[in-house]
Amino acid sequence: MSSQPVIHHRQISGGWIRAGIFGVSDGLVTNTSFLLGFAGADPSHNVVRLAGLATLVAGGFSMGSGEYLSMRAQKELFEYEIDVERRAIAESPVAEREELRDLFVSRGIDHTLAERLSVDLMRDPDLALRTHAREELGVDPSATGRPLAAAASSLVTFSIGAFIPLVPWLWSGSGNQVLWSVVLAAIGSILVGAAIGVFTRRGALRWAIRQVVITGIAAGVTYGVGRWVGTG
Repeated sequence: MSSQPVIHHRQISGGWIRAGIFGVSDGLVTNTSFLLGFAGADPSHNVVRLAGLATLVAGGFSMGSGEYLSMRAQKELFEYEIDVERRAIAESPVAEREELRDLFVSRGIDHTLAERLSVDLMRDPDLALRTHAREELGVDPSATGRPLAAAASSLVTFSIGAFIPLVPWLWSGSGNQVLWSVVLAAIGSILVGAAIGVFTRRGALRWAIRQVVITGIAAGVTYGVGRWVGTG
C-alpha cells in the first residue's frame, strides 16, 4: 500500500472566490480614497458621511450587477460553444476523433498512443465532450461559472470593505475622523492582504504589504486632489 498522502484540491472554478477577493479589496480602496478625497476638500461631517454611504451602496450594487452580467455573458458563450462541440461530436465523430488525436500529438504524445486515446475517448460522448471542451476551449462543461453566487459575493464583500473606513464618519466625533479612517483602512488592508496571501498560499506578509501600499497610494492621491480643489 502506498504511503504517499492524497492531495485534495480546493474547488475554485465557480467564480465567487475571485469576485469576493476583488470585492473586499476594491471596496476598501474605493471608499477609503473617496472618503479622504471628500475630507480633503474640508466639507461638513454630514457631507463626507453621505458620500461614503452612497459609495458603499452604489459601489456594492454596481460591483454585483457588473459581476453577474460579465459572468452570465461568459457562461452563455461557453455553453454555446460547448453545444457546438456536442453537435460536432454527434454529427462528425471521425473528424472529431482525428482532431482530438492531432491535439494530443501537438502536446507531445506519441502518435500511436494519441490514436488509441482518441479512439477510447470518443466511445463515451460525455467524456469526449469534456476532453474537447478542455483542450479547445479551456473550460470544463460542468464548471462554466456561477453568476448569481459571484454577484452576491462581490456585493457583500465590497460592502464589507467599504464599511471599514466609513465607521468613524457614522457618528459625530472629535474631528479626528480622517485619522481614524486612515488607521482603520491600514488595519483593514493588512487583514485583507494577509487573508488573500493565506488563501492563495503566496505569503501573507507580501500580500499585506501590497494591499497597504495600493490603498495608501490611492487614498493619498485622492486626498491631495481634494485638498487642492477644495469646496470652493
